[in-house]
Amino acid sequence: MLVLSTPSALLAPIGLLVPLAIHLWNRRPGREVAVGSLRWLTTGANRRLRNLRLEQVLLLLLRTAVLAVLAVAVAGPAWRLARPARRGQVLLSPALAGTGSLAAVRPTIDSLRRRGYGLRWLAAGFPSIKAADWRADSAGKVLDGQLFTVTEAWYWGRVQQAGTAFVGQPLYVVTPAGQRGFGGTHGALPARLTWLTLPGRRAEQWLYRATTTPDSLHLQIGQADESRLTFQTVSVKKPAPGATLRLPKLPAWRYVLDARQAASLQPLAADQPAAVPVTPATLRVWVYAPAAATTEARYWRAALQAAAVGLPGRLALTVAATPPPADARPDWLFWLSDAPVPTAWQAQVHQGLHLWQLAAGPSRADTASLVAPDASPDAPITLWRRATAPLSGEPLWTDSHGRAVLTRQPLGAGATYLFTSRLQPAWSTLPASPALPALLLEVLAPAPTAANLALHDQRRFDPSQLPPRPAGGQSLGVSPPAAYRLLDLRPWLVLAAGLLFALERWLARQRASITD
Repeated sequence: MLVLSTPSALLAPIGLLVPLAIHLWNRRPGREVAVGSLRWLTTGANRRLRNLRLEQVLLLLLRTAVLAVLAVAVAGPAWRLARPARRGQVLLSPALAGTGSLAAVRPTIDSLRRRGYGLRWLAAGFPSIKAADWRADSAGKVLDGQLFTVTEAWYWGRVQQAGTAFVGQPLYVVTPAGQRGFGGTHGALPARLTWLTLPGRRAEQWLYRATTTPDSLHLQIGQADESRLTFQTVSVKKPAPGATLRLPKLPAWRYVLDARQAASLQPLAADQPAAVPVTPATLRVWVYAPAAATTEARYWRAALQAAAVGLPGRLALTVAATPPPADARPDWLFWLSDAPVPTAWQAQVHQGLHLWQLAAGPSRADTASLVAPDASPDAPITLWRRATAPLSGEPLWTDSHGRAVLTRQPLGAGATYLFTSRLQPAWSTLPASPALPALLLEVLAPAPTAANLALHDQRRFDPSQLPPRPAGGQSLGVSPPAAYRLLDLRPWLVLAAGLLFALERWLARQRASITD
């Protein structure tokens, strides 16, 4: 079928009247005839004007054809060809690899494969699953010789990409039933789509965090199933260095001390998660506040004591007008002074110290709001002054203009924090804000994030949000020729116009030579 991208260009053939007018106007001159009297000339001329006839019709047709072909080429003609009907694709989520969940749909997938369906991963590039892997029930654990790593997948976008990559083909998508991967919104999904969700893994437990006291370990254990995600704390006797720790429904761990006496729990099995650091159950915080910062120190004491309610362990807080002694080993040092931090304490950051400093440089008046989810909309946190020194590191707190208020720069086992404001009423409303303890708690002991919990979150996704399954398995047949490809005819028309023009020029020269 012929289609035109610019149909309005077909008005161009009106210009064909131009060569016709020129052709009629430029008639061949008459021959000179010697006559004895002029009285016969007027009658002959009138008779010639009344008998306008087309001459050199072939040249006229060639010139008209050149313009007509170019006009059609400008209209953008293309020939629409229906793509041949093809079989569909079965797309499996990599999160199902090795879980045993695919056994429930294996007969259906085998039936589709016998009907010509391809078997691919619902992942970047949609790599094919080798037939040998599928027959061996390995579900493609090994892909191209490497262990397939299950990563976060956004199923909406992947399925939309599949609709573009396999145009006109029915898609049979199989994903876990958990919420993981279904975040965000989605646009239009492919029309011929069957989406099946399979139950995920059974309820599981995992070790999330570990803290220590002189004689005990306090283990924070996560529990996940299809309905909820919870945490509980279990206390056990502190093992000796190198000893094995075994807990019900958890893998075995080895208690290890490194050269700096930092403790961690190392998994014994090679396929287990990464090591879990063991942090002291008592969080030792030293606030250095010289005489000029006495008022600000009171706000820090109150805020840190309020934040301690949410800490996994006890808070050991010291507020002093002198720096900590050399033999002290605080976990946090709040340096509320414009004086530089001693080199010895800066070096402790690499050993695990968290150093909170005030941003240097002069301050200036400013008006902004602190972006804080815990702040009440009726009582926003207003910032009236800020330090002007440039900041580096990851922004933890930002204001309403997108500028960093608190940044974190990891250094070795510790980190440095730069704060552009002050806990002073002249600087902000932070000192009196009830949201301040929650903000500090997120810095002192960050809560589990979505990235930390993604591998364990098994809460079930509501299947009503998926497109309905076609009745009678209509989407599992052979796809009709719903997609087309366009064959551009413009290059051929331009070539034809060039050949016609060359033929017209040759024929015009031939006639001119005959006339001469």
